[in-house]
Amino acid sequence: MAEGTLSLWILGAVLVLVATRRVGRFHVAIWQAMAAGAAAVLLTGQIGFADALGAINPDVMVFLFGMFVLGEALCASGLMARLSLAVFGGARNVGQLVGALLVVMGLFSALLMNDTAAIIGTPLVLFIARRCKIPPKPLLLALAFAVTIGSVASPIGNPQNLLIALESPGNPFVTFFRFLNVPTLMSLAAAWIVLRLSNPGLFDRPLSTPEPDEVPDPALARLSVVSLGLALTLVGVKAALFFFPFRLDFPLSAIAVAAALPILLFSRRRGAILRGLDWATLVFFAAMFVLMAAAWESAPFQALAARSGDRLDSVGGILAAGILVSQVVSNVPFVALALPLLKGAGTKAAMALAAGSTLAGNLFILGAASNVIIIQNAEKQGETLTFWEFARAGIPLTAACASVYGFFLAVA
Repeated sequence: MAEGTLSLWILGAVLVLVATRRVGRFHVAIWQAMAAGAAAVLLTGQIGFADALGAINPDVMVFLFGMFVLGEALCASGLMARLSLAVFGGARNVGQLVGALLVVMGLFSALLMNDTAAIIGTPLVLFIARRCKIPPKPLLLALAFAVTIGSVASPIGNPQNLLIALESPGNPFVTFFRFLNVPTLMSLAAAWIVLRLSNPGLFDRPLSTPEPDEVPDPALARLSVVSLGLALTLVGVKAALFFFPFRLDFPLSAIAVAAALPILLFSRRRGAILRGLDWATLVFFAAMFVLMAAAWESAPFQALAARSGDRLDSVGGILAAGILVSQVVSNVPFVALALPLLKGAGTKAAMALAAGSTLAGNLFILGAASNVIIIQNAEKQGETLTFWEFARAGIPLTAACASVYGFFLAVA
């Protein structure tokens, strides 16, 4: 076997496991497949223990932990149910509900990052599905597509956009809005059309407005409001800092810690909240960092990266590379590698990199971490999306979105 190829074979086996989620008669969860892959590259010496620890991004892990605490508190307090009905209770049919979900969660993703929207949005849409007695899968797909597409148009919508924004001249909020706002709105509309076509008859089903329940834990609900307010305020501060001529910033993990602290310090239910966290998704992320680092450092991948640098010379090429390569090594490491290759290529190239690496999340499940968060959280409540259920809607949607962004970036 050629040097460095074993990690790629292990990665391939993990991708197959994620697609099938079965070994014989046994069900394999996504986090278990990724953890097995990480263990395999460690045990076979494809990555050293110190390098594996160094590959795990602490900012991402702390951010997810803090947001999981906030999401669990919102659900446990009953406030999530009230918010769901307040935001989406006015829909008169399933089509209106899906449209509202795409717009609201897309905007939320742009303002508070896609992973946060996925964490908070999953219990929200499952509650709505149960109360309105409609199949949850179309709503889970709508949520996944909304948080991916919505995050494209904001420099703080996802981690890879933040990397691009930090390297961009001028105000990144103005730049992202100018180049990506219109195609993002059109892509949200495309998501609605794809979901309608893939669920014939469902969108016309009428809905009645359910009566809201009483909030069962007002004390925890008040703490959750404080935490959510802190998170939104700090996101606003982080966004405002881009408008200053000097570089002053704080990590995303600081936002999550600030949001989690009121709950962890002052809630009497902190133990139950911690027990209810989605620990499996945290294991998935830690394992993903290890496996992707081993694959990325392999000789074949480094040779491919070196050869492909000269090909990132057009909007279409950058979009295609972002969508396809991010399926294998995740979008953040791809953007980190591509940014030096695109120095001097111009603003359009940077915006194509943002669009392509993010739209990767619409193609297959592993194209975006937010997809995994949604599925893992849904499985805690007995629901899921299979690889093929996602891909049947994701493939045509990704093709449509790539065409829209490609056209607008070409003529901008």
